[in-house]
Amino acid sequence: MKLNYLIMYLFIIGSILLLNCGCEENAKVETELIAIPASTAEVEMIDPNKPGPRIKFDKKVVDFGEVGPESKSIGEIKITNDGVGTLKITKVEECCGVATRLDKYEYAPGESGTLKVIYKATADIGAFKKAIYVKSNDNKNPNAKLTVKARIVPRIACKPDTLKLFLNEENAGCEKVTISSLDDKPFEISGVTSTANCITAEFDPAVKAREFVLEFKVDTEKLENNPKGKIKISLTHPEGKSASISYNVVPKYSVRPQALILFNAEPEKPIKKSIKVINNYTDDFEIDSTESKDNTIKTVNINKIENGYNLDIEITPQAKEGKIRFSDVFYINIKGGKKLEVSCTGYYARG
Repeated sequence: MKLNYLIMYLFIIGSILLLNCGCEENAKVETELIAIPASTAEVEMIDPNKPGPRIKFDKKVVDFGEVGPESKSIGEIKITNDGVGTLKITKVEECCGVATRLDKYEYAPGESGTLKVIYKATADIGAFKKAIYVKSNDNKNPNAKLTVKARIVPRIACKPDTLKLFLNEENAGCEKVTISSLDDKPFEISGVTSTANCITAEFDPAVKAREFVLEFKVDTEKLENNPKGKIKISLTHPEGKSASISYNVVPKYSVRPQALILFNAEPEKPIKKSIKVINNYTDDFEIDSTESKDNTIKTVNINKIENGYNLDIEITPQAKEGKIRFSDVFYINIKGGKKLEVSCTGYYARG
């Protein structure tokens, strides 16, 4: 019986040793596999002193010069393999507003090709400068940088380009607007739109000219609810697809200040301030009532002044309750239905 146990024990020990030996051999094989050097191609990619394909450009900057808003420009860059071995372009990284087209991606030594650069200008006036990168197996210049430049200049002029409108004048006092071509190219007007459709104009889309004079029709009721906005005029000019005119309405009422900001406020301690309400058209009006959203603001006195009123108010901050600030909105109700707002933000004193 003891002999059987001894044989079994020796068998187990031998199996463990054999298993450990096998594991060591596997580890040795894995180590040898890891230690295998990179391929010759990979070594050449990271060694700039090795001969290989060389990417060469006939120019590194594509300057489109002055272009019109929303216009499209196309340029070309000649690419040549100026080294030995096949030049392989793997990717051309583009940038916003620029697209590229490559006629081929592999070049034998001395072979050339063309990279097309397509630039789509935005409507924003000003300088444009962006970089694009050509990635290849050129071990000296694997990430070649090219530059695209342009200057967006207006091709259409609007005079005036901003309208000041008045609610108490006929047609809001809107003046005529002259739209002209700065490069003498004729165009047509294809549409007129505005914020909330407050302003419209009649035009003949079949007429082509270098200059137009537009008379706008203003809806003063819509305008009162949209005191600031834009008029967009769609055009067929090849480098000026649209023109934009801003408008501002002189409001019927002005509140000064439009916002109250308080510092070092103390809970339950009133703060005195004053607010002026002015009619910008010098019309008489009456203040019907005032109110506070969170009941922290009350009107103490109302005095008539030239073209309006002066309101003396008291702001009483509520209990702090761990807060660092408080806010409220003060409403001034004008007789006839108009409601004016004054925002209030206060910061509690520290301590």
